[in-house]
Amino acid sequence: PMSIHPTSEEPTYKPPAKVEELFAATEGNKFASINAPTAGAREEKALPEGDAPFQFYSLATPNGQKPAILLEELGIDYDAHKVIIMGEQFNSGFVELNPNSKIPAALDKEGPGGKATRLFESVSIMMYLADKYNRFWPSDPSLRPEVINWLFWQVGSQGPITGGCFGHFYAYAPDTAHEARNYGLARYGMEVKRLLHVLELHLTGKTYMVGEEYTIADMALFPWAHQLRNGYVNPGTQIKAADFLSVEETYPAVMAWCDRIHERPAVQRGMTTCGWKSEHTKPWLATETEETLKA
Repeated sequence: PMSIHPTSEEPTYKPPAKVEELFAATEGNKFASINAPTAGAREEKALPEGDAPFQFYSLATPNGQKPAILLEELGIDYDAHKVIIMGEQFNSGFVELNPNSKIPAALDKEGPGGKATRLFESVSIMMYLADKYNRFWPSDPSLRPEVINWLFWQVGSQGPITGGCFGHFYAYAPDTAHEARNYGLARYGMEVKRLLHVLELHLTGKTYMVGEEYTIADMALFPWAHQLRNGYVNPGTQIKAADFLSVEETYPAVMAWCDRIHERPAVQRGMTTCGWKSEHTKPWLATETEETLKA
């Protein structure tokens, strides 16, 4: 079998001829069972569908939380369905909604012209809903491009670097891949800190991301910042990413902004929509029901 660790006689890294050989030699990734080079459905299974006009299929990851927050802020009628991303995203019904097999996805039964409209990619869903209900864009139309700037920054930089790069190497990569994890954490840990500094400089002296108004830019950027502050624990050391990256003490403006966003009841509900461990996709409704029964 191929060795992924260079010897003293092989100081220069030489990848194998094909990526499949490398993949076979690096087992242990938490998500290896779903990491395949092919797209499309792997199992025939329809999606559940409720009666509400808007159907939301997601999981309470930062990407799933972004549109979930907006749905709660809008207060519209929607059904939430949990999709466990250890394989359910490859069921045929989900692939029909999102050919890329990533949460979140949605179906608006009352889309343009009254036609059912599929939606995928978190910020695409958010822009669609903000446009449809004409809410959470800046009141000044000239600031709309600035919101879009930050939305694209989120999907192009903040999300992928924080989650797919730093988060993977910090919390999920194989325990035995010490050299790879050290390199990944050095590379992407510093880039995450740079991105946090981008936010810190922008938010210093500001209440919200754009125009001193709460917009979809705040909703889209918050979950990943919150994840760095409260999530990602290294399984070997039990050290939180926030401590590893010195988040609290280095980015006070970002932390103050996070506190302001998290104070909103709709944000708190959206963060728990389709939770990993909750039996209920809207757990606050179950809590309200239980309190009513007790009364």
